[in-house]
Amino acid sequence: MADGLNRVTLLGNLGADPDLRYTQGGEPVLNARIATTESWFDKEANERKERTEWHNIVIWGKRGEALAKILRKGSSVLIEGSLRTSSYEDREGTKRYKTEVIASDVILAGGKPPGDAASQTAPANGGRTSAAKPARAAPPPSDEPADDIPF
Repeated sequence: MADGLNRVTLLGNLGADPDLRYTQGGEPVLNARIATTESWFDKEANERKERTEWHNIVIWGKRGEALAKILRKGSSVLIEGSLRTSSYEDREGTKRYKTEVIASDVILAGGKPPGDAASQTAPANGGRTSAAKPARAAPPPSDEPADDIPF
């Protein structure tokens, strides 16, 4: 029997400033929500339609701490990671579920969010941060536009 694959790639924009917190053990964790929008042309209605989905993103460790200084509402990001679903009981005792993307790779996708340009400086590594050790070496920084975006 083959092992499964739990891999997610999202390209979207932050809907609000991310929230940096620390666990009781002092581990940084950055929570963010990004919106992805798909659009299509409805031939029957003869109009363009779109649908927006919201995704909860979790970035652990020093990467999350560093990204908290860079990311702002409106930032465009490419997130790679895996899905995790957890359950909890709300105040009324109803079982609720929450699905999050645990980010393993975060790429600043360009464009500047509204705000002070000085606070939008990208890291020296071309905007790519990895929440886990990458399986492959990152390419050297280049002034050329990236042609390896996976879509």
